Amino acid sequence: MLCKELIQISLFVSDEASAIQWLRNSLKSKPQTFQELHPLFMREINGWNKNEQPLELSLLLDQNFLRYDGKGPVPEQIHAYLSTNWKELRNLPKDDPTLVAKARDRWYVPDPNKAGDLEKLREKALLKEFEEYKEVKKKLKVFRLEAVRAGFKKAWQERDYAVIVAVADKIPNNVLEEDPKLLMWYDQAVTRMGGE
Repeated sequence: MLCKELIQISLFVSDEASAIQWLRNSLKSKPQTFQELHPLFMREINGWNKNEQPLELSLLLDQNFLRYDGKGPVPEQIHAYLSTNWKELRNLPKDDPTLVAKARDRWYVPDPNKAGDLEKLREKALLKEFEEYKEVKKKLKVFRLEAVRAGFKKAWQERDYAVIVAVADKIPNNVLEEDPKLLMWYDQAVTRMGGE
């Protein structure tokens, strides 16, 4: 009852959403540096969908997670992990230089209270990419599905149904048909445009 939403963990990393889910799962229990995460991430993305734009680990981390830069006290998640796994770091204050040095450059899952800000930043980047899709004249073979979802959602809120239909015509039909959210927005947009 305390859980906001239940998400089934994907067995394979095949798109942006499952990559974020995998990273969240990896970082929740063990805040890690980019160098620690990268080889693990590269092993996981072998089954990436061919229609989904491949994304760099650095981009996914920047848009969805936080990195401790060594300024201020060590975040609670990193502090808990380090003090549990390194005897010499136990019972140290969060601003101790030894602890700060060990914690620097580790990525961690944002505090739920700060996740809203991170989500806004990510949505802004996705919408910027969606704007590029609107300008493209030909069919899109490789694209970010999350960017299309964010763009459709925004266009729907602004009642800009023509944009939804125009971009939907640029993406492969099977992608549109297999994604319930995109299909719903597209069908509704076609219906609304027919009524105007």
